[in-house]
Amino acid sequence: MKLKIVQVGEPVLRQRARALSPEDIKSPSTQQLIESMKETMRKAPGVGLAAPQIGQPLQLAVIEDRSEYMKDLSPETVDERGRAAIPFHVIINPELKVVEAGPAYFFEGCLSLTGFTAIVPRALAVEVRCLNERAEPVTIRARGWYARILQHEIDHLNGKVYIDRMEARSFTTMDNYSKHWLDHPVEHVRISLGLVPWKS
Repeated sequence: MKLKIVQVGEPVLRQRARALSPEDIKSPSTQQLIESMKETMRKAPGVGLAAPQIGQPLQLAVIEDRSEYMKDLSPETVDERGRAAIPFHVIINPELKVVEAGPAYFFEGCLSLTGFTAIVPRALAVEVRCLNERAEPVTIRARGWYARILQHEIDHLNGKVYIDRMEARSFTTMDNYSKHWLDHPVEHVRISLGLVPWKS
């Protein structure tokens, strides 16, 4: 069942979500919620969806980055982002540790801020300890775009959205992003926007 994705301004997006017990995770209601979140994420489409985004203040998110989502990106853009396909998986009660701070700068969008994007600095590599959909402990080590997705979704579980971290001068509609910045190296965009000095 496709669920409604709430938009920025809804209080649930600004609350720290509650942890789930193993019993909670294994319950039929949580298992059905995970399936519905998977369907909702794929239909959006998106690469991640956190429970607060569908109005549920729970420490749960689903993640998947399909190869088909990259078909319209240039190989240079895919390489610059360190992006590769990520199979579907669930993270519950995650604890994130920065492994390599970076920061890495790239545009991010969000299903709860429809129609907008901005450059967001993120750690380059992270480690996440969490539970999966069977309440089993899992350790995820990620870098590049995968690390960015994890940071973005875990922010949602802590009441944050990307506009809290963005470079404000880069905030733009998706239409203007496609018109002006699509496939431009992010460093070029940041220079053009006056976020870093021009190099002589």
